[in-house]
Amino acid sequence: MKEETIARIRRFSADRDWGQYHTPANIVKSISIEAAELLECYQWSDEADLEHVKEELADVIVYCQNMLDVLNLDVDEIVNSKMTKNEAKYPVELARGSSAKYTELKAKSRNKT
Repeated sequence: MKEETIARIRRFSADRDWGQYHTPANIVKSISIEAAELLECYQWSDEADLEHVKEELADVIVYCQNMLDVLNLDVDEIVNSKMTKNEAKYPVELARGSSAKYTELKAKSRNKT
């Protein structure tokens, strides 16, 4: 996310003195609620109103940025750390074209040997 966008998110909360409510517990609840609202866009169909999806997705992203700030985390650091773990759990030669969970991939790999 661009620094000016991050600054805008921070300013929005600061201008309203909402930092006092931004505990990790409150933010994670808000992320879950907004993610559920995003999911609701697809509740009865695989198609959804793109404008509504964008609004709900933006809400999730804003709360995620708030969580990063509260916990003093760097988004690039935590995403790259997780991607390293994902790459190990889902090696290309086992996972390509498969939606199987990593435990199933491991079992399939063991059965091949």
